[in-house]
Amino acid sequence: MKLSFSTLLLLLVFLSSCQEDPKVRALEQKKEMLKRDAIFTNINKGWNFNAQPINETARELTTNWVEWRVFLNELGQKPKSSIGAFQQKAKTLSKRAAELNNNIPIKYNLPEIKSRISVITTKINAINLYIHLNQIPDKKIVQLAQEINAEAASMQWQLDEIKRKSEIKMEEGEGDMIRMLDTTRAIPNNPEPKIIQ
Repeated sequence: MKLSFSTLLLLLVFLSSCQEDPKVRALEQKKEMLKRDAIFTNINKGWNFNAQPINETARELTTNWVEWRVFLNELGQKPKSSIGAFQQKAKTLSKRAAELNNNIPIKYNLPEIKSRISVITTKINAINLYIHLNQIPDKKIVQLAQEINAEAASMQWQLDEIKRKSEIKMEEGEGDMIRMLDTTRAIPNNPEPKIIQ
């Protein structure tokens, strides 16, 4: 008898606690909707990328380097309708940033450029990750957008620096000196063994 009474009491408590009040649920949904609207507004305000080439070298590369041109075009297009549009744009940007490593012009296919591309790709991937979370950290996304602008500008200045350095003419004998400093061309220390007959 005691077992059936306690089981009945436990079942009654469990059933009464499981009932949801529709007013509470509607209030929670309204709060969640307001929160998502505030996040969308913040992301919409902060999603400003500088997609214009900032120097002549970067501008010239938009004609020769297809991945660079496509990346800048994609960066310049801002979604407007919803968080879902921003999520799709982040996914596309992530793909375009990864493609930047393809077909880098030979003159610029250097560690300085590859490292800057890696930083840009990492930051765009971070935006892609953050915007797909259930609780979207909008301030972090806005901060990353500003950092991506700085990194893209840094890469463009580095491209310009590489171009300027390549235009400097070598002095007479400088090429020979550089070859002499190249350790891979040095004479080996191991003499060939003599064959005794």
